[in-house]
Amino acid sequence: MATESKEEKKQGKKDGVPQTQRVNHPPNLIFYAQSNEVNRIDTKDDYDYVMLDDRMIKKQSMEGFDDQYNNIIDYIVKITRQIWKEKDIGLIYDTYSTGVTIHKGLVNSHGINEVISGTLQTLQAFPDRKGLGWSVVWSGNDRDGYFTSHRGRSVATNAGDSLYGPATGKKVMWRTTADCLIHGNKIYEEWLVMDTYHLLVQLGLDPHEFAKKIAKSTKTLTPTTRYGLPETAETGLPPKLYVPSSSSFEIGEFILELVNKIWERRSINYVKEFYKPHAVVHYVCNRDLVGYSEIQGMFISLFASVPNAKVVLERITCNQLNSDEEWDVAVRWRIQGMHEGTGYFGAPSGKPIEIAGMNHYQVRGAKVSEEWMLFDGLDVLRQMYTESDGEVEQDAGDANFTGVS
Repeated sequence: MATESKEEKKQGKKDGVPQTQRVNHPPNLIFYAQSNEVNRIDTKDDYDYVMLDDRMIKKQSMEGFDDQYNNIIDYIVKITRQIWKEKDIGLIYDTYSTGVTIHKGLVNSHGINEVISGTLQTLQAFPDRKGLGWSVVWSGNDRDGYFTSHRGRSVATNAGDSLYGPATGKKVMWRTTADCLIHGNKIYEEWLVMDTYHLLVQLGLDPHEFAKKIAKSTKTLTPTTRYGLPETAETGLPPKLYVPSSSSFEIGEFILELVNKIWERRSINYVKEFYKPHAVVHYVCNRDLVGYSEIQGMFISLFASVPNAKVVLERITCNQLNSDEEWDVAVRWRIQGMHEGTGYFGAPSGKPIEIAGMNHYQVRGAKVSEEWMLFDGLDVLRQMYTESDGEVEQDAGDANFTGVS
């Protein structure tokens, strides 16, 4: 999927998005699209969306897609609703590539059969699962391929036995975000982040004990994580200071500078520069953090666990709304380093860990007004309890870990 070059941005306009200056960023990292080309879903759930008046539906070029899909948001919302709410699991064969790759933290699965299996396992455990969609950020076209970042929330009853154990009958809620690459009516790569830690707590389980269990069964499915001195300031290479190309607001540079100053350099005071005074961050475990003090405390707690970690940005997708200072943004990221401090993940384990996450931002008036931050704390605990040497124990299972989606 192509992105804009620096010269294209300097010249003024690309994919309908006005740009007035050069943007200093690595290629294939920041993507732009216009919200008015699709029907936004952030003020509706998926039921409200599918009930839209036909006269309001926006039409995009969707060559290679089934005729029922009017634009890429229409596609992702409709197939998600049809598969999960209507339980049309067979639709997966029509909308996922046979060789699809699914990334879930450090656990990667391949092939459409894994998608079918994971869906069945989830519905077995939570047969009334309702996956409400709350926002989709997008980019691309039908020629090169589309991208979507779909933020949602699942509400369900644990009425069936599962990987987590016997049915509890408890009502639960968990948040998910899924990034998808799509071409010709098929999803061919997906990154899924789910707040499994929060789900386990609601089921009455101990996430640490469960993490020890799955650490055995997933060892052969994940790469060995080895982070140390190269990721730390101990080598004499502290994070560089990002300098925007101009003093004018540009959304891609705004996100790069925010991540550089707050995340990479841990200059937590810059929360006051990038966020509105009463901004809300919807954090993991269904916590809402309001205002500067709570947001700053969250960042300190998170990075205290991995004080010298490296931050890797994988993708920034920006959807412009009504002005140059109003955007919906999706960011996929990884934090890689040693769990060597006491913080969000408890006492230091000394293990190398990777935190894979996704954020959605509402930027209004050139400041963050609302943010949804998601990572899977259970996947981090699993890494903390994974033995780096030795054989996998005999009771670890067959290394098939579809889990819940």
